[in-house]
Amino acid sequence: MADEPLVLGIETSCDETGVGIVRGHTLLADAVASSVDEHARFGGVVPEVASRAHLEAMVSTIERALREAGVAATDLDAVAVTAGPGLAGALLVGVSAAKAYAYALGKPLYGVNHLASHICVDQLEHGALPEPTMALLVSGGHSSLLLAPDITSDVRPLGSTIDDAAGEAFDKVARVLDLGFPGGPVIDKYAREGDPEAIAFPRGLTGPRDAPYDFSFSGLKTAVARWIEAKRNAGEEVPVRDVSASFQEAVTDVLTRKAVRACKDEGVDHLMIGGGVAANSRLRAMAEERCSAAGIRLRVPRPKLCTDNGAMVAALGAEMVARRRPTSGWDLPADSSLPVTEPHLPGTSDAPTDSHGQAHPHTHDHDHVHELSRENLYS
Repeated sequence: MADEPLVLGIETSCDETGVGIVRGHTLLADAVASSVDEHARFGGVVPEVASRAHLEAMVSTIERALREAGVAATDLDAVAVTAGPGLAGALLVGVSAAKAYAYALGKPLYGVNHLASHICVDQLEHGALPEPTMALLVSGGHSSLLLAPDITSDVRPLGSTIDDAAGEAFDKVARVLDLGFPGGPVIDKYAREGDPEAIAFPRGLTGPRDAPYDFSFSGLKTAVARWIEAKRNAGEEVPVRDVSASFQEAVTDVLTRKAVRACKDEGVDHLMIGGGVAANSRLRAMAEERCSAAGIRLRVPRPKLCTDNGAMVAALGAEMVARRRPTSGWDLPADSSLPVTEPHLPGTSDAPTDSHGQAHPHTHDHDHVHELSRENLYS
């Protein structure tokens, strides 16, 4: 275990400041500072509020993760950070912090993809990923079916949402039902006491001529809103539990149906589900039922690892180190639209490397202030 890479990961793509530390496939620390309460009064994430919250929480969250892991910053083998996709300002805070720590510590820097990280985190729960891995990622910003022959270099999109992502639909329906923000957990709670067959809500993009792996939840969201509006206009009470259960059933039905079909079509005998919506109890249960019936092995991390966290970034960073992938340069950008086909952003090819092919973290000269700061912080 001591020979496995010890990596710190920083995640700031949205409203949670996540810092994780892993050694190989072993999770040592998972510290999260969430700003969700600050966004709740707006009914959704406010980018500027999120960015400021990351700034305030960054140093203390990193220090908490180091204490939890029982390691010193100087013990780290590398620093990994979400370079995209996500909110531009929020990403910039994380990328800037990662550069500062990597430079001060003299450690390699890896800018990694948020979506690929959601897949890789399952290694902390169930061991090495099969190759290829079929992954269904569902969150507030993404609903995607991905095939990953190599999580560090080859991730292929099979399908994605063409409008609202699943998590976004949960938030919007919860808002219409006056259930607050975020919508996923509260709808899941009410749905457990409702009838999933009470209302026949539509299943988007499930016709014979529709794209087999793409998702659409905008029409479902609108159908739910109109159904509720009609009830209220008629002076009738809205059955919140039945609406929640029927809506949730429509979402999970489409997600699992398409995921199982993709596994069969691609000849993959397992399915990994990740992203915040993967914490939904009905999605987990339905996926288990359908995968079992189809002879497909289901891999779903525990709920805390499904939501945005630094552990998933550290997990992918550790895999990059283990497979000796190129490091990122000091010009690493925060790319809000980074495609999933780029699991990480390597630096320029002319960067100096060591005997293992790793780029030296100090590729150009800086003034003495940086040297003094590094000594003061980590000597």
